[in-house]
Amino acid sequence: MSGKADPRQSGEGTTSRTRLDRGRGALGPALELVHTGRAPTRAVLTAELGVTRATAGAVAAELEALGLIRVDARPGAAAGSQGRPSHRLQLAQDGPVALAAQVHADGFRAALVGLGGRIVATAPGCETVDADPAKVLGSVVEAGAELLRQTGRRCVGAGLAVPSAVAEPEGLALNPLHLAWPAGAPVREIFADCVRTAGITGPAFAANDVNLAALAEHRHGAGRGARDLLCVATGHRGVGGALVLDGRLHTGSSGLALEVGHLTVNPEGRPCHCGSRGCLDVEADPLAFLTTAGREPGPEVSLLQQAIDLLRHEYADLAVRTAAEALIDRLGLGLAGLVNILNPDRIILGGLHRTLLDTDPDRLRAVVADRSLWGRSGGVPILACSLDHNSLVGAAELAWQPVLDDPLAALAG
Repeated sequence: MSGKADPRQSGEGTTSRTRLDRGRGALGPALELVHTGRAPTRAVLTAELGVTRATAGAVAAELEALGLIRVDARPGAAAGSQGRPSHRLQLAQDGPVALAAQVHADGFRAALVGLGGRIVATAPGCETVDADPAKVLGSVVEAGAELLRQTGRRCVGAGLAVPSAVAEPEGLALNPLHLAWPAGAPVREIFADCVRTAGITGPAFAANDVNLAALAEHRHGAGRGARDLLCVATGHRGVGGALVLDGRLHTGSSGLALEVGHLTVNPEGRPCHCGSRGCLDVEADPLAFLTTAGREPGPEVSLLQQAIDLLRHEYADLAVRTAAEALIDRLGLGLAGLVNILNPDRIILGGLHRTLLDTDPDRLRAVVADRSLWGRSGGVPILACSLDHNSLVGAAELAWQPVLDDPLAALAG
């Protein structure tokens, strides 16, 4: 076990090692508390872990020795406070990072993400996605490897976010239709091969982008503190959903839960690639908004950015406002159905849906309340996602999870 204990067999050293031995099982829970901002001081850490102050001190010291946190032993007392102030716990700003990668219909991006969901560095995004997933993932991993070379950071692993349901345990992207990738592409295996080829150590993971956005928001953003969190988002194409239950991401028996994009919200609406009509996927995404507003999508920037810009800068235009109201009504209808089934205590919206909520929050909340049983009786808070790159941060969370589970084992060697 790493640490700073004096090797001499003094009574004080023996006591310290005994405390640390007792707290070994608390290293992971302690790190997660600091990682998610729930233990800003050693006193809070002691209370949350249910251990003695001495054991909490030994645990914090070991996490500091591992290069994961910093313990401020001389904090200033708050005005009006009494007694000795508790040591402050901060995440190490120069500590290890995870490589995060995201692929979507309009490009891909790589980033390095530290503990706390802090993005340390990003590579310039690419705006074209090849039909061969191996080429795309090779490029995004190489961009991440270059960031690691430039920063000299230690990497704990890599995570990938893709706009597709990812079947477990194989890690297959079942429906990456907006990427022109073959259905069932083994994205996790390909990604892991690219990570190894680039000389990056640590495990590699892959998951659906909205699932990862929900995970990031629950730990670091607008979903923090929720018990049962529903996330619905539209990025560059299509609509995705995710659910966090009792603090854990709910993925179903094989990773395919919460395919909310195929809820029917307009029976006479647009044909969907799933074979149905009027699905949320084709009635409430950026392309649907642009076409309903009578705007021809251009190649200059992503569909998502075009839709957001139209909402922010031309909402006074009658056609734009009418299109926005139509999307809000369809989104609200879908959310109401989900509320009736899932009874979440909070809903967060991402991508274009976040901008729709900001544009006309009262209309969306009214539609959900009117159409849902529980919305009328108690009201479900509907909030905007607060992390700008939540899918990237969520991808990093996959790579950080082994460290959160067992810091000593994950960082050994």
